[in-house]
Amino acid sequence: MSPPRLKVVLTRRLPDAVETRMRELFDAELNLTDTPMDRAALEAAVRRADVLVPTITDTVDASLIESAGEQLKMIANFGAGVDHIDVEAAVGRGLIVTNTPGVLTEDTADLAMALILAVSRRIVEGAQVVAEGRFEGWTPTWMTGRKLWGKRLGIVGMGRIGQALARRAKAFGMQVHYHNRKPVPDMVAEELGATWWDDLDQMLARMDIISLNCPATKETHHLLSAERLARLQPHALLINTARGELIDESALADAVARRAIAGIGLDVYEHEPAIHPGLLGHANVVLLPHLGSATLEARQDMGDRVITNIMTFQNGHRPPDRVIPAML
Repeated sequence: MSPPRLKVVLTRRLPDAVETRMRELFDAELNLTDTPMDRAALEAAVRRADVLVPTITDTVDASLIESAGEQLKMIANFGAGVDHIDVEAAVGRGLIVTNTPGVLTEDTADLAMALILAVSRRIVEGAQVVAEGRFEGWTPTWMTGRKLWGKRLGIVGMGRIGQALARRAKAFGMQVHYHNRKPVPDMVAEELGATWWDDLDQMLARMDIISLNCPATKETHHLLSAERLARLQPHALLINTARGELIDESALADAVARRAIAGIGLDVYEHEPAIHPGLLGHANVVLLPHLGSATLEARQDMGDRVITNIMTFQNGHRPPDRVIPAML
């Protein structure tokens, strides 16, 4: 007689192929309406699930973990970031926490590069002019933006995504600089022609474009504070495809209002899905609805990694993408 299948609760709708495979392998409970679970629904879920599959829209904090039933053994996150999960509380409770790293690297780097292009060349603004029927023909001085060739790009966080962005920037003829807790291996630095700055403040003051590509932690909360935003050059562009909490959004809105920054491209927000009203309605601000991993391939790969982690755990082995507090 085969052992009972794991009860796996999905908090959001996932790609059809992923959900179908989960139904084949587990006693999978799907969220067909794709409505985010409220607190009561999450509390009920952790009382009946063996494995919870949350997303970034779910807050899995210490009190939720404490309310879980004894049967809960694993939190298999659909996504690379785990800042919405209290990993320390989960591990303290004896739970396995996993994520899906690596599979969205290239897609997020693509989007960061797209935002750099969109803001520097005023692409969204120009497309709106055409859509509204306001294009009256080419003129020498109208809709001029900034070229990328030769510009200095400062990458904050030189992990997988930061390095993937650096490769794209190098292909565009940009000079790559980065701030990281420690320098990347010499081979990587030589490949990218990248310059390491151990002092973030010094790098910020010298770059034409800043891209945030680091995780959200207690140490990186409001990494770009009002004081640090003031260090940016007036012609600088700021790009964020990482986490909204990295920037003091109120201070950023103030900088936009004072025209203390030339342009901004954001895919994430401090209080997502809410966006600071001071960031809306500006021609030099490009705002996207969290599209970093929004490709069919990435979302499928993320689901496959979730399944692999659950299957590995079910078979009595250490999941390949296990997350522990020391990693954060």
